[in-house]
Amino acid sequence: MHASSVGQALDAATDGLRAAGVEDPRLDAEVMLAEATGHGRAVLVSDPTIELAPPVSRLFGEMVRRRLRREPVAYIVGRKGFRRLELAVDRRVLIPRPETELLVEIALEREPATLLDVGTGSGAIALAVADELPGCQVTATDTSPPALEVARANADRLGLGDRVRFLDGTVPSGEAFELVVANLPYVEEPAWASLQPEVTRWEPPEALLAGVDGLEAIRALLTECGRGFARTPGKTSAALALEVGEGQAEAVRELLRESGFGAIETRCDLAGIERVVLGEP
Repeated sequence: MHASSVGQALDAATDGLRAAGVEDPRLDAEVMLAEATGHGRAVLVSDPTIELAPPVSRLFGEMVRRRLRREPVAYIVGRKGFRRLELAVDRRVLIPRPETELLVEIALEREPATLLDVGTGSGAIALAVADELPGCQVTATDTSPPALEVARANADRLGLGDRVRFLDGTVPSGEAFELVVANLPYVEEPAWASLQPEVTRWEPPEALLAGVDGLEAIRALLTECGRGFARTPGKTSAALALEVGEGQAEAVRELLRESGFGAIETRCDLAGIERVVLGEP
């Protein structure tokens, strides 16, 4: 792709991406061209006559070719916005989704003194809580060393490295937390083939797949909670907020009841899908 102007480049890229089945071809083209040129999207849209230097045109063309292979835009540009933060992301971690912000909102409502983020990935939840709730002592865990590398690098780049403790694993043994949040794998294995190629070809499957019913990781966490946390007689020491897949909320509510949680509530995302299940100790 060697279009000479912004307008020509965007039109050609949009047509190609649409033909490839990309969901938001114009938006994706604008985001990638903004990255290639260093201009904001508003500038590009307002003046389509801006000339593109050959090196910029070549860079944009390579980005479009990557997108045509259905590589997610966030991996192509190397970052993704999450609440007030811009996080570096690559194929070592999942791309943060807007619905995961529900877990941060629960933390802001409850204002815990201590919080554990299990399966932190890019660090999105832990870093957003540390950013917006400065008084909270945040611990973030992951079983993937490469993911922890990404999360620690994000923390350092954002100036939050001294506000979040990153640990390898899931639940730190013997520690008590006021709130535990987790966006664990919850995709059912039979559903894998039906997902978009942006997910199945590019994102780490170990961060997505959770057995036949999608609940294996949640069951394992509840077992770890029972073994790992300091407990008061008959109940857990922490409230637990879990992001769940569409249609899984009732099964997760039952798992929380079986694990000794008392009051249980469910939060819906902007699409009205039951997305987070919160269990009280």
